[in-house]
Amino acid sequence: MDAPTVQLLQVGDLALLAPELTLVIAAILITLIDLVLPRRVNRDLIGGLSLLGVLVSLGFVLWKLYERMQQSSDAVQLLNHSYRVDEFALLLKIVFLVGTAFILLMSIGNMRDEEIPHRGEYYYLLLPAALGGMIMASSGDLITLYVGLELLSITSYILVAMKKSDRKSTEGAFKYAVLGSVASAFILYGMSFLYGITGSTQLGEMAQGLTGNSASFEAIIYVSFILMLVGFGFKIAAAPFHAWSPDVYQGAPTPVTAFLAVVSKGAGLAILFRVFYSLFLGLGGPEMVIYRDFSIMLLVVAALSMVIGTTMALRQANVKRLLALSGIANAGFLLVPIALNPLGNHLHTSNFSEFMYYLVAYLFMTTGAFAVHMVIERSAGHDEMSGYAGLYYRSPWIAIAMTVFVLSLAGIPITAGFFGKLYIILGAVASQAVWIAILMMVSGVVSFYFYFGFIRQMYMRAGSEAQVRVSLTQGFVIAICVLAVISLGVFPNMVMRAIQRVFSLGADLLIR
Repeated sequence: MDAPTVQLLQVGDLALLAPELTLVIAAILITLIDLVLPRRVNRDLIGGLSLLGVLVSLGFVLWKLYERMQQSSDAVQLLNHSYRVDEFALLLKIVFLVGTAFILLMSIGNMRDEEIPHRGEYYYLLLPAALGGMIMASSGDLITLYVGLELLSITSYILVAMKKSDRKSTEGAFKYAVLGSVASAFILYGMSFLYGITGSTQLGEMAQGLTGNSASFEAIIYVSFILMLVGFGFKIAAAPFHAWSPDVYQGAPTPVTAFLAVVSKGAGLAILFRVFYSLFLGLGGPEMVIYRDFSIMLLVVAALSMVIGTTMALRQANVKRLLALSGIANAGFLLVPIALNPLGNHLHTSNFSEFMYYLVAYLFMTTGAFAVHMVIERSAGHDEMSGYAGLYYRSPWIAIAMTVFVLSLAGIPITAGFFGKLYIILGAVASQAVWIAILMMVSGVVSFYFYFGFIRQMYMRAGSEAQVRVSLTQGFVIAICVLAVISLGVFPNMVMRAIQRVFSLGADLLIR
């Protein structure tokens, strides 16, 4: 029997991996620089270098996307098909890197030593965390996927625990590490069943093996799907696997909370899209009971996330916990396009563009909201909603910016959040999943109550005279996010058409 051929990485392939290699090299160099810098040197220098590394990596991603759009080439597969460079991965890498850049920018000059004693480590640990999300987006093999997942997870556990003197931070990090490890074990256990059925960890070979053996191993495929859904449900804070989220979000430093809400959640959703479409949601077509059951399971998790996240937020006064519960509800919205599989329903084939549009909108409105909260948290000295009282009379433009963000999160016309939710609802109706469309509308209406709590505090309550100071970096992040939310709401069709022009379901998502 001939030995299997191993595809080695060629020198020419390094250009394709330039975004990832940039972050690896930057993280190593910045770590060494931090070690040799005298303690008296401001560690914001490390933050600036980390930001530079992220921006260079983002530049490589944009250049590669431009090249691929000009050439209209097939996906590039590296390392024996374990790593893919395609439009699906490139679009998601842009989201992850932009989110990481915003988080670094809003942190530079605004983190105190008493809050985070080791600011240098905080800055450069964000680089391997972003790298983990990028590896997940490009994974064509379960082993590669798991490496990226653990790289993101382990660095996130450390980042949550950065406030060493804060008991809530330590408690949140402990819960996150323990439950995150359990979730990773669920994912790994589910993967092991698939490997046992197909004898491969490469997604394309596994898809062929599952298609041919779905009848013989139906029960094992169900078990594998459920195990992996439980594990990834934890990673994206979807109900009923969400219990860790409010405590971790409250205990973590505010920029880390923003990273978990945007980049970490986006990476988990990206791999759900990639793995579930390639392995599960095309088994035999819509006439197969196994396909319908998997789709229904995802829709049920989405529905639970929207209901539980929205109802628990109604009586929440702590802003970071409220935004955590909002993230649970939004995870439900983002799960719906994944469950509405176009392989089984030819009435609706634009679900990735709907998912991507709402993920981009969620990036800007959530990052902007956390940037504003970072300002208010410093001014008020606490995380409670009462810190926003009278904000309009102390800092009108910050109040207006927060108004834009919460109106978008609530889905008020005409904002990015409104069109993001509208596209997903219309997609559900086109796929004949009317019940989830109705639930999305009801959930959106109910969420008005707690989002409008911000507006009530900012405009209708008398607050303290505490001065609101906004640094240049924070102001820049807030302004960019406001402009992006408004622009996405004014030109939604232009953005949707751009995504659809770049992305192809067969070439960029499915691995066969």
